[in-house]
Amino acid sequence: MAFEFTDQNVKQIIESGKPVMIDCWATWCGPCKSMAPSIDELADEYAEKVVIGKYNVDEQGDLSNEYRIMSLPTILFFKDGKNLTDLRMVGAQPKEALRARIEKLLEA
Repeated sequence: MAFEFTDQNVKQIIESGKPVMIDCWATWCGPCKSMAPSIDELADEYAEKVVIGKYNVDEQGDLSNEYRIMSLPTILFFKDGKNLTDLRMVGAQPKEALRARIEKLLEA
């Protein structure tokens, strides 16, 4: 199951240095809903290696403002406390594309 990122915990988790994948989403976003099962499956699959979770942009705002989230879904990747902008994804993505980015994150 995907982790739930909030404005209260997201900075601490990013700054922990662990690899992190954040799915920025909203309840009204159809493509976000269609990706939810894949996000949950990948969170379980990579549980020991990557913190994978969801950040609801309607309930939280700090992260979406800081990283200029303009389209949903947007997937952000972090490692060693740094935002890896070359891995950022916008729009609905198939599970295999997400898995490929997670593997690149682990290699970074």
